[in-house]
Amino acid sequence: MDFGDLYTAYNQLKEKLEKKGLFDTKYKKKIPFMPKRIGVLTSKTGSVIRDIINVSTRRNPNVYIRLLPVPVQGEGAGEKIARAIKLMNEKNLADVIIVARGGGSLEDLWPFNEEVVARAIFESELPVISAVGHETDFTIADFVADLRAPTPSAAAELAVPEISKIEEIIRNYQNRFRVALRKNIEFKKLRFEKCMQSRAYKEPTQGINERYIYLDNIIKNMITNINNKITISKKDFANHVTKLDALSPLKTLARGYSITTKNDKVVKSVNDLKSGDKISLRFSDGETKASIIWINDERG
Repeated sequence: MDFGDLYTAYNQLKEKLEKKGLFDTKYKKKIPFMPKRIGVLTSKTGSVIRDIINVSTRRNPNVYIRLLPVPVQGEGAGEKIARAIKLMNEKNLADVIIVARGGGSLEDLWPFNEEVVARAIFESELPVISAVGHETDFTIADFVADLRAPTPSAAAELAVPEISKIEEIIRNYQNRFRVALRKNIEFKKLRFEKCMQSRAYKEPTQGINERYIYLDNIIKNMITNINNKITISKKDFANHVTKLDALSPLKTLARGYSITTKNDKVVKSVNDLKSGDKISLRFSDGETKASIIWINDERG
């Protein structure tokens, strides 16, 4: 096919897969932060694999590069790339896959525009980084992949974090933790010293003694108040007794008076009596009986 036919087929497949959601960001998997194994699908010869190895090992010497050689152009290359992606998944050969090749014409890059490769990338459980061609080249694989890199070297940089920077970050955190821990210890020490200088530690019984004194004063005040109440009550009682004694009929009798009763009722008027009535006379020192023999009514 000439360039025009390839470009038309490219756009048709791109539109078809986009409608089916293969490019949707919700299906994109995250690239692991610290992958230990990098799976590379590319030609076993050429600058691509060398660039990926150089960049990866420079950034993290402990990373393991696993190359699965595949043809990157020509007839049947697309199917072999798709089978290699599936093999990486089935055998769990890597933590992240880089599908890469150098630049070239649309025809050279065509295996990465085939639906079989796009489907294999989309169905991969391992995250896939596409690094096909130069920065200006876009293939179907770039749109389906979880992450696109402009070049194979950039793919290695995206997949492998620079260990020296991570170590620097860790050192910074360690220093911050040390400073924070030192400050915390100093703060705790100051609090401890302050507690040890407090009266509660130096004189632990003083507070109790003060409470005892406080309680003793309350008891003394209560006793004083009770005694004052009793004294006042006694005085009031004596005053009431004196008043009652002054009003007592016995006092009146002691002054020479008597109480006259008839039929157990007090005689209050001469009109209550008649000649021959039997009466009782109550004196201060006793009682006697008498009879009425004469009545003097001063009113008449």
